[in-house]
Amino acid sequence: MISTVWFITGAGRGLGIDIAQSALAAGHAVVATGRDAARVEEAVGTHDKLLAVTLDITDPSAAEHAAQTALDRFGRIDVLVNNAGNFYAGYFETISPEQFRAQMETNFFGPLNVTRAVLPIMRGQRSGQVITVTSTAGLIGQEFCAAYAASKFALEGWLESLRFDVEPFGIKTMAVEPGFFRTELLVEGSSTIWPALDIDDYADRTATTITAWKSMNGQQGGDPRKLAQALVQISDSDDLPLRFVAGADAMAAEERNLSTIRSQIEAHRALSASLAYDA
Repeated sequence: MISTVWFITGAGRGLGIDIAQSALAAGHAVVATGRDAARVEEAVGTHDKLLAVTLDITDPSAAEHAAQTALDRFGRIDVLVNNAGNFYAGYFETISPEQFRAQMETNFFGPLNVTRAVLPIMRGQRSGQVITVTSTAGLIGQEFCAAYAASKFALEGWLESLRFDVEPFGIKTMAVEPGFFRTELLVEGSSTIWPALDIDDYADRTATTITAWKSMNGQQGGDPRKLAQALVQISDSDDLPLRFVAGADAMAAEERNLSTIRSQIEAHRALSASLAYDA
């Protein structure tokens, strides 16, 4: 009998492979999805508790079909991991409107499509977990990340609000905010797309920054396999925090950001407090 069923997006490469393999190793059943089911199965490895399903997360009907396929095979979905995503890099003016919309379609509306397809199943069960991989860039804006940070900030706001909707049905949510992990996010042509527009004022900085980003690929300090195992451990504990800040670099960055926000509050505390109507 299958006790816990994981539904993982973006399982054909990078962190998604590690999450699928870690969940299987822990004894769970896994529905591993990606744009090519055959590639997903090849990447994760054959397993009697693995179901590989083709899924383009930007297609709502495909998300519904994938969720139904999972239900037909395993009878339930207990853990949804919204992991699929990409990175449209660049300064705001150098990212075309089409690129910016494509970034939001994948990183923001994609998880919404999949979650919308899975939630009716979880509500019927009166249990479930929605785990969504955002980023440190979902809380802290970064240079050359205007579109990416916007998509991840949007995910953070959606997920933090979603918990109030679904808690009465026994469904928990968690945002995962990784720092730099050695995944395929920075692989050019795979998950990273460079800016489409050339603007002279940004040309030198763009060239320098692209070189820097390329040099980081394969040098990131975080181990994605350990992150995947941590996610399984937290999920199995059934004590999901609202957010999991993943990696020493992410913790340090977010602690600095909290300190900055505190100092900004203090800098204008009296002015801010004076804004109420006079009694």
